[in-house]
Amino acid sequence: MIVCVCKSVSDREIHRHVRAGMGFDDIQFELGVATQCGKCEECARDVVAQCSRSNPVAALRRESNAITLQKE
Repeated sequence: MIVCVCKSVSDREIHRHVRAGMGFDDIQFELGVATQCGKCEECARDVVAQCSRSNPVAALRRESNAITLQKE
């Protein structure tokens, strides 16, 4: 399903990035989702949240990376 029409970003692309340990802000920067008209932001955030719940290892990796960055 296309989540962001402006940037042609699908839910599969978002899922792939979440499984790689990326959060919404990282995905937004990488794919450009919700950076043009903004109408897809709520849906994109929902997709990220849904995938994070179903892939807790990726969510933990993302939290670990954030903590590491804060310490530096």
